[in-house]
Amino acid sequence: MPRRLRIESLGYHHVYNRGVAKGKVFEDERDKAKFIELLASVAREYKFNIHSFCLMDNHYHILIENTRENLSSGMRQLNAQYASYFNKRHARVGHLWQDRFKSWYVLDEKYLFTLFKYIEFNPVKAKMTQAIGEYMYCATYSILRDAVPPFLQNAFVLREYNTSELLALLGVPMSEAERQAIDAFHQTRYKHEEGFVQEVHKEKLDDYFLHVTNKSERNEAIQKAYEDGYTKSELARKVILSVAGVSKILKS
Repeated sequence: MPRRLRIESLGYHHVYNRGVAKGKVFEDERDKAKFIELLASVAREYKFNIHSFCLMDNHYHILIENTRENLSSGMRQLNAQYASYFNKRHARVGHLWQDRFKSWYVLDEKYLFTLFKYIEFNPVKAKMTQAIGEYMYCATYSILRDAVPPFLQNAFVLREYNTSELLALLGVPMSEAERQAIDAFHQTRYKHEEGFVQEVHKEKLDDYFLHVTNKSERNEAIQKAYEDGYTKSELARKVILSVAGVSKILKS
C-alpha cells in the first residue's frame, strides 16, 4: 500500500517542514535571509509562484502555486540546499529536517485567503508580534510596505486586494470558524480518479472499528481505513499495535 498521496497537480499547495526532534532550523536572521534567498532561486528555476511564507525558529510554512508537476523536485532541492548551508555554517552533521516535507493540495480555493491568513498569523500566535505584517520573515511584511520581492509578485492577494483592504482584513483576528476550516483542510485526503484530484470522503477512525468482535474483523477494518487514507501510525495508535505490526497486517 502507498503512503499518503503526494499531489503534484498544478495549483496551490500549503507546504510545511520542521527540524528534526523539533529542533531549530533557523538560529538567527542570517539563516532566515539565506532560506529566503534559496526560496527565491528555487521559485525562479521551478516556475513556482510564492503566495505566502513564514519562517519560525524550528519550522516553515509556504503557500506555493506550481505551474508544472514538479513540486517534490523543487522542495527537495530547497530543503537539501538549505540543510547543506546550515550544517556547514553551524558545524553540525546529520539530518536537519524531521522528515520529507508535508504538503496539502488546495482543491477548493475558498480556503485560499483563510490559509494565507493562517500562515501569516503564526508569529502573532507565538506572541512574537502583535499583528500580522510586523514580523520580517513573513510575506505580509514586504507586501504591506509595498516592497514586494520578485518571487512574491504573483501573489494572489496583490491581484485581489489593495494594501489598505488587505491590512483591514488581516487586522481581524482569526475566528473559531476559520480555525476549524483550516483544521478540516489539513485533515483532507485525496485520490487521483480519471485524471482528476478528488477528495476522499471517509468515516471517523473510530467508526471503522465499531462492530469489530475478533482479530479478523479488526484486520479488515485496518485494511479499509488504510485504503481510505489513514496512516499506519494513526492505525497503530488506534489498535494499540506497532507500526510494523500494522504493516504486517496490510501485507497479508
